[in-house]
Amino acid sequence: MKILVLNGVNINMTGKREAVYGTETLDSVNARLKEYAEKRGADIEFFQSNSEGEIVDRLQQGGFDGLIINAGAYTHYSLAISDALYSVKAKKIEVHMSNILAREEFRQKSVIARNCDGCIMGLGPDVYFLAVDHLTWKD
Repeated sequence: MKILVLNGVNINMTGKREAVYGTETLDSVNARLKEYAEKRGADIEFFQSNSEGEIVDRLQQGGFDGLIINAGAYTHYSLAISDALYSVKAKKIEVHMSNILAREEFRQKSVIARNCDGCIMGLGPDVYFLAVDHLTWKD
């Protein structure tokens, strides 16, 4: 199984900005996640962009069986990313390190959720690992 982990706007600043996201950097999370996914038989690719168009382009390229997406602030207003997700046939899990339902009102709505299969939030970097677990689960 090939999994794409797609992180959006400002996620590259994880560990360097608001405490709500924790102190671990995205590079550190990705390194741990790569090892974790490989133990479960998955090949994992990481993509991060602060550009909405680049995120849409990467989604349209395909080439993955499962998607873990943390669109950052684009979660709340990017209809372009939502539309691109609609066309993705792979299993799609939306993740958020913070609990967006407990944050500012404008952050409590996800416009991409309708085009994802599930959402995991509020558990810090563990959300990525739980998403890998779900995508690699074998009955």
